[in-house]
Amino acid sequence: MKQLMQGNTAAARGIYEAGCCFASSYPGTPSTEITEELAKYDDIYSEWAPNEKVAMEAAFGASLAGKRSFCGMKHVGLNVAADPLFTVSYTGINAGMVICVADDAGMHSSQNEQDSRHYARAAKLPMLEPSDSQEALDFFRRAYDLSEEYDSPVILKMCTRIAHSQSVVGTGERVPAPEHPYTKNIAKYVMMPGNAIRRHPIVEERMRKLQAFAETSDLNRTEQGSDDSLGIITSSTCYQYVKEACGDTFPILKLGMVWPLPDEKLKAFAQSVKRLVIVEELDGFIEGYCREIGIECEGKSLFGLLGELSPNVIAEKLGLAHGEGLKLGESLPARPPMMCAGCPHRGIFYTLNKLKCTVLGDIGCYTLGAVAPLSAMEMTLCMGASVSAVHGFNKAGGKNAVAVIGDSTFMHSGMTGLANIAYNQSKSTVIILDNSITGMTGHQQNPTTGYNIKGDPAGKIDLEALCRAMGFRRVRVVDPYNLKECEDALREELAADESSVIISRRPCALLKYVKHKPALHVDTAKCVGCKSCMKIGCPALSMKEGKAHVDATLCVGCGVCTQMCRFGAFDDGGKEE
Repeated sequence: MKQLMQGNTAAARGIYEAGCCFASSYPGTPSTEITEELAKYDDIYSEWAPNEKVAMEAAFGASLAGKRSFCGMKHVGLNVAADPLFTVSYTGINAGMVICVADDAGMHSSQNEQDSRHYARAAKLPMLEPSDSQEALDFFRRAYDLSEEYDSPVILKMCTRIAHSQSVVGTGERVPAPEHPYTKNIAKYVMMPGNAIRRHPIVEERMRKLQAFAETSDLNRTEQGSDDSLGIITSSTCYQYVKEACGDTFPILKLGMVWPLPDEKLKAFAQSVKRLVIVEELDGFIEGYCREIGIECEGKSLFGLLGELSPNVIAEKLGLAHGEGLKLGESLPARPPMMCAGCPHRGIFYTLNKLKCTVLGDIGCYTLGAVAPLSAMEMTLCMGASVSAVHGFNKAGGKNAVAVIGDSTFMHSGMTGLANIAYNQSKSTVIILDNSITGMTGHQQNPTTGYNIKGDPAGKIDLEALCRAMGFRRVRVVDPYNLKECEDALREELAADESSVIISRRPCALLKYVKHKPALHVDTAKCVGCKSCMKIGCPALSMKEGKAHVDATLCVGCGVCTQMCRFGAFDDGGKEE
């Protein structure tokens, strides 16, 4: 059966067809939809884990028990999971285990654009990289067989364009996985130094076997061209760009297995063409390897190390005739990112700005608190860093500093930083922005919401009780729609002679179950055009003919703007929902 499928949907289908039984992930764009799609298959137990490290360890545990397993994450999530990643390479697996990492060239939703291929090389693990939705399905299916054949986790690398683009896919049936009963094996699975040192040679031998496999596997294929004056080695989405820019003119070595790389196949291809160009996004990973084994080639000198490529860019850099294409952005007005109308984070950020606090921030949609006109965040590093950093900032003599972190991010990696504050006693205030969901990646559940990935009731972490159990005596909850309550709480906690936690609690305005009040209206007779209401940066507010104006299609009646107007110009028009 053929159908149009997004890359992530096809990946989930491949995992299902391969007989996977267990999936644990942490949501991270552009990987999120894989696990969301897996949750639709009743044959697969699926869950959101508190973070990527936990997800990978849980997936390893399921593999150990004899069930094919999966864990997915974005590129920066693989940093979090690097600890188990490097050691599970030594232990190997029992049933097949596949790890998906989705890179984000161009940083569409990320704080960096690292190249995850380096992890495969450093951890000595095989990595496959599909170039369309059909390959996403096929490669995931094959990854489980490779995992079990070579006693190794297999990393499958997606990227934003493959994850979120669509192409035609032929689906198959689910194939029951082979039985892999658990057998006690201390020498294999207990990685104390005496055992680990004996596992390292096994890892190296496995990589030699995998490299031999890469030489003959159809995962790496050569496509003939009519003009051997130029040959191109490429992979992933760049393969699609090359085909669009070059057609069938030049020979192409298309790599589906990007680690280990096939030395002899690379050398043979290089010898068959007069000029060799490596087309790859971000780092010169393939190019660097080719140079290591003595192949003369070009790559990053043409395309650079930054951002995404495109057919137009490739054609231009290779000196090919190619249409100008559609150059988006030249005639379109810029749309800066902003918090949604009614966002519960807006009130707390307005107050932090008003009190001139130094705000150390974190990863989430609330990172937009750094954007004008709120401009109320001065640092964002990685998940959980706000809590750890505010401790160091204050211990080093910083003044009037607070940390802000979302509820999901707090569960991901904020708790350990909070434990450090409690243990080492800095006078720090941490604000947990509890919007009752994982907002940035599209409303996934987390351990504080009380629901699992399927929306069924689940264990629920009590944030107030947790913070008190960690040693905080000053724990209070505020409504971010109430500006006075927020300001009073902040002033009191910053003046206190001990650490504290403020929980800013109100559900995301976009959640389906949230009931909104009627849209507000402006009484133009009362409005003096002072623009005080514009300081909160609400997209439902604008100025028209010198007066404040409310877009009724966006306004949710949160009332934050009414608290900023000294002239009482806002009202609900007397309308009911």
